[in-house]
Amino acid sequence: KNLTLLKFPYLSKSISYILEILFIQISDLHNNYVVIFNEALVKMTENKRVVPPILQNLLKYDAYITNEAVTFAQRFLPFEKYEVYYTALELSCNGLIHLPFWFVFSWLFDYPDFVQMQVNMLFGLCLDVILVAVIKAFVRRRRPHRNVDKYNSQLGPDVYSFPSGHASRAFFVAYFFTVLWPINFIFHLPLIAWALSVGISRLLLNRHYIGDITCGFLLGMFVSNIVGFLWIEESTAKWLFNYVSDDKL
Repeated sequence: KNLTLLKFPYLSKSISYILEILFIQISDLHNNYVVIFNEALVKMTENKRVVPPILQNLLKYDAYITNEAVTFAQRFLPFEKYEVYYTALELSCNGLIHLPFWFVFSWLFDYPDFVQMQVNMLFGLCLDVILVAVIKAFVRRRRPHRNVDKYNSQLGPDVYSFPSGHASRAFFVAYFFTVLWPINFIFHLPLIAWALSVGISRLLLNRHYIGDITCGFLLGMFVSNIVGFLWIEESTAKWLFNYVSDDKL
């Protein structure tokens, strides 16, 4: 490669120019997709569904209890002081981080002893993301009015709050490593504490209502049981890995 660049001094500039054009084209496509998707969401939400009075009262009560709980908690845990910790917990269970991380981890550490764990974890995470997106798009509950999200794009189904994808994902990961593929017992309590802390951080960041968090944990329990019921055996996991990878186990 270095010899080629020496023989053709303008090659590197040409490659940079081509990459720049490709980047601009991809950015334009992404922006067009965002505009089209948001316009579709607006059209979907224009036709508001009639919410039964009982459900309206339940949602109002949930919002009231959440507001009171957050206001009370901030007396002892001021937002300005602990925001960085809440945000760290939020990012630790972000689906945009978890899925790429596990794909890269599975690719780099393709050890036979890990492949079953990796395949089942990816299966559970993908199932969780799909279910959360479908439910959010169907229910379309808006996030708390005080929500100001610095890190999430708030595009697509993520503009909605029910259920909490962070809570469902945190429960699934904790359940996975304590029950389905148990790691050393010494890590069980920290995992459970982390999962609960993720849910609480979503409240204190005003991302969700208490009902969203509760149903998120229940959805995580559902996903965990589905993964446990459809647990992919080691031989099948290795076959799947060999099918998508050039490196054979």
